[in-house]
Order: sequence, then C-alpha cells, then structure tokens
Amino acid sequence: MSSNLKNFRFEKLDVWQHARRLNKKIYLCSSQFPESERFGLASQIRRASVSISSNIAEGSGRNSDVDFSHFLEIAYGSLMEAISQLYLALDEDFITKAQLDDIVNDAHSLAAQITALSKSLGRQPRRLKQGA
Repeated sequence: MSSNLKNFRFEKLDVWQHARRLNKKIYLCSSQFPESERFGLASQIRRASVSISSNIAEGSGRNSDVDFSHFLEIAYGSLMEAISQLYLALDEDFITKAQLDDIVNDAHSLAAQITALSKSLGRQPRRLKQGA
C-alpha cells in the first residue's frame, strides 16, 4: 500500500487482521475438498469465513458503536457457522483432525477478540441460560 494513502479504520484492527489469517487457513484447507464439493460445502465454508472479516470491516465504518457491535455479532455468528461446517468436512473426511484443531484453536482466539471488542463498545455479551 502506498504510504501516501490513508488506511481504513478496519485495517488497523487486530481482530480484522486475525480474521484475514483465519480466512487464509480456511481457503487453503477447503481447496483440498473433492471437486464435487467445489460449489457445495467448500463454497459455503468460504462464504461464512469471508463474512467474518467483511462484517468486522463493515461495522467499523458505521457511525455508532451500537451499529459496530451489531456487525461484530454477525461476524461472531459467521465464525460459529464456519466452524460447524468444518466439523462436517471432518465427518466427511475432507479434512484431518489436525487441520480442524488448528483452525478451531484460531477460532477460539478470534471469538475472544470479537467478544472483547464488542464489550469495549458497550455491548453486553450473551450468556447461556441456566439448564441450556
């Protein structure tokens, strides 16, 4: 990037940078799926993954912290969706347990970052109900 260009707000966020790294891992992992899954599960996982960083970026461009928090919540949901789909990929032997574990470890860290940023914006985290 040219030094005379200004960065967008989201480019400075560690959480967005982390989401980009996770995108890369998910794209690399899903590239080895069978050809028959190119427009199926691989595409769905990639869309969920892209949604994480995209919603962080979109939220950072909003005019209020409430709006930003809303987009962080969507990003968090997309993260959960991508991980759930990766478990299906494991069940279908498209990825190894080691690949899944590596991505899930990153996902836990990213989820914590998203939650912390949301809290810093004044959003109260969701809590599990007793007995749920």
